Formats: sequence, C-alpha cells, structure tokens
Amino acid sequence: MQKRLAAFVLLFGFWLLLTWSVEAGFLVVGLLLCAFLGLVIGERSPYNMSLLNPVRWFWFLLYVPYFFYYCVKANLDVAYRVLHPDVPIRPGIVKVRTELTTELGKTFLANSITLTPGTLTVDIVGQDLYVHWINVQTADPDEQTRIVVKRFEGLLKRIFE
Repeated sequence: MQKRLAAFVLLFGFWLLLTWSVEAGFLVVGLLLCAFLGLVIGERSPYNMSLLNPVRWFWFLLYVPYFFYYCVKANLDVAYRVLHPDVPIRPGIVKVRTELTTELGKTFLANSITLTPGTLTVDIVGQDLYVHWINVQTADPDEQTRIVVKRFEGLLKRIFE
C-alpha cells in the first residue's frame, strides 16, 4: 500500500507540473488518473514513502545545482578538447564501483554520469558500473572510481538510501 501511495503522490506531482493548472477539471482528471495508475502499477514501482521525506528533497535540491556545476565544467572540458587538437583524448571503458545499493540510486548515478559530457554509462552489473570515458586519466580503479563516481555518490546516498 505504501508503494501505491508513493506512486500516486509522485504521479500527481508530475501531473501538476505537466498541466501547470489548478482548475477543477484538471485536478479531478489528474486525481482520477493518478489514483488509477497508482493502484495498477504502484506495487511494481521502485518508489516508496521514504522518497517523500523532506530531508531527501532538501538534499535533492542541493544536488541539482551541484550536478549542473559539474555538467557545465565537463561541457567546457569537452569543448576545449574538440577545439584544441593538442589536448589529449584517451578514450576507454573503465569499471568503477559504487556504494549505492538501491536500484533507483544506481540508476540516478548512471544517468548523472551519462548526462555529464565526456562520460557514458554503458552497463550496471551489481555494484559495478562500466563507463566510457573520453579521457582516461589513470589506470588505478580506485582513482577512476573517485574521479567518475564519488563526486555524485555522497549526495545521491543521502537522497536514495
């Protein structure tokens, strides 16, 4: 029941963001649709009531500008590499390890890595992520994990675990 309620709340919040209206008709349709979807798919959803915890949302709100900073920094790095042919590009796939245990947390981490230019998460196997990296800086797996994963992992752990 908790998963269904969480799915309903999150779906209805998404509905309000999509419609951007508090007219009675929109609210009634949204409530009915989200209640139906919450009942049908709620038990299969990865969401639970702990995601509605205000502390987690606080950390998420801190994560958004934090991620944006690293995204802009990576964009500038990739643009610099493209515009200056003397700057080395050493592409490769590295295996990095995460301490995140929830599927939603690992998915969010993988998407954060992928949305950061210069890196692309290829696969997740257990606690390991395989990441294509435009400029592999070291052969040490611990250092690779620190550079690629650790910058996001601390905040994501507070949000999803």
